[in-house]
Amino acid sequence: MARLARLDLAEEEIHVQRAHMNALLERIAVIGSLSLRDTEPTAHCTALADVMRDDVAEDSLPRVALLAGAPEARDGLFIVPRILDA
Repeated sequence: MARLARLDLAEEEIHVQRAHMNALLERIAVIGSLSLRDTEPTAHCTALADVMRDDVAEDSLPRVALLAGAPEARDGLFIVPRILDA
């Protein structure tokens, strides 16, 4: 498999990965042996549903209070470090 994936593994790594792969294949075999004929397909095992709330505009904190916690602010705006070269 390492050769097919064009992985350059040392002999020790091959043995370790072979053990991992064998363990994985054993788990897959267990899943494959389950009788799921009467089981409905699902994306996850719990009955999850999106929890939605109404999209309602709410008052936010005053700008002065928000900027008070900023390391640096100027003219009512947050000043952040440059991350891209101009």
